[in-house]
Amino acid sequence: MSFIIRSGEQKDAQAILDLIVELAVFEKEPNAVKITVEDIIKDGFSEKPKFKTFVAEEDNKIIGMALFYERYSTWKGKAIHLEDLMVTQSKRGIGAGKALYSAVMNYAHKNNCKRVAWEVLDWNTGAVDFYKSTGATVYDEWRVCHMNEQSLEQFCNENI
Repeated sequence: MSFIIRSGEQKDAQAILDLIVELAVFEKEPNAVKITVEDIIKDGFSEKPKFKTFVAEEDNKIIGMALFYERYSTWKGKAIHLEDLMVTQSKRGIGAGKALYSAVMNYAHKNNCKRVAWEVLDWNTGAVDFYKSTGATVYDEWRVCHMNEQSLEQFCNENI
């Protein structure tokens, strides 16, 4: 293994953002990322971080990351949401993605989480197949719902 997995640090904020942007391009949403390095530093590395990260590092360069946060399931209890798992394209296939995934799963297990949940696009068959091979269940019948900023503002203005 030519890389290491470690907890993300504030100094990794730009590399984390770069991977987020690369993921957005891969997911055909190149203009969707609105956060900044400053947002990542404030939200991920402050006194009360909103998320945690693991990074894959090779030769002092970040080649992948997993970004996750704790949440609560009314059915199961303490849970983790894996927001993004990303390895830069030129480093895919060397095991970094599986190592990052394993780091999140081990974190969840050690912290007595009852579930880890995430979303995957149906056309990303490589990821779907990988997740299934690890024992994860990929639900076809569940639908993801999002309320974007504009819709949220409109709804709140109309329903005050």
